[in-house]
Amino acid sequence: MSTNILNDSNSFLKKIGVDLSSLPSPVKLLISFIDLTNFSKNFYDKSSVETFNYISSISKIIISSVNDAGGLVLKFIGDSALIIFDLKDIDAGVTTLLDLKKRIDEYNESLKLDSTLYVKCHTGEVAIGYLGLKDDPRLDIMGNEVNICAMMKTRGFAISAETFRKLTPETRKLFKKHTPPVFYIPLNETHKYYF
Repeated sequence: MSTNILNDSNSFLKKIGVDLSSLPSPVKLLISFIDLTNFSKNFYDKSSVETFNYISSISKIIISSVNDAGGLVLKFIGDSALIIFDLKDIDAGVTTLLDLKKRIDEYNESLKLDSTLYVKCHTGEVAIGYLGLKDDPRLDIMGNEVNICAMMKTRGFAISAETFRKLTPETRKLFKKHTPPVFYIPLNETHKYYF
């Protein structure tokens, strides 16, 4: 891992009040997964270098936007990314991600790509710490809240009710409630969660 990335990770941990000597640590964060639609379709007939250059160009937009708002891009996985913000920066994080969706969608349109950015945001407690080798540590988060965020359904931009409740009244005005179809189960049946 480059020294710069490690320094960014350590700076973020210190900013959110995590003692580097007690990792992994529980911490409450805004968690976001972002993903591009139709990525495979758009790049099926492109060279691996063209694909890499495209991801490189949008990664610069994503990293600079997130860093400027006080967040951290934990990792890219192809055309997806995992992003975190301190709860103190939740409004800046959510509005930055809204703006980021708009910027990436416009960028893709300018390239005549049939692709939009999906954004999912959830808030909750995670374990944060370093994985990997001592001389090559990778900051990561684990826990049910990460899985809940990853499994959220959206065709655009979605925030969980937990996240919405933590926003200021001004930021809440940017959203409306969306309730998917509800179904009922027998009283004696336990709820099943599919992760």
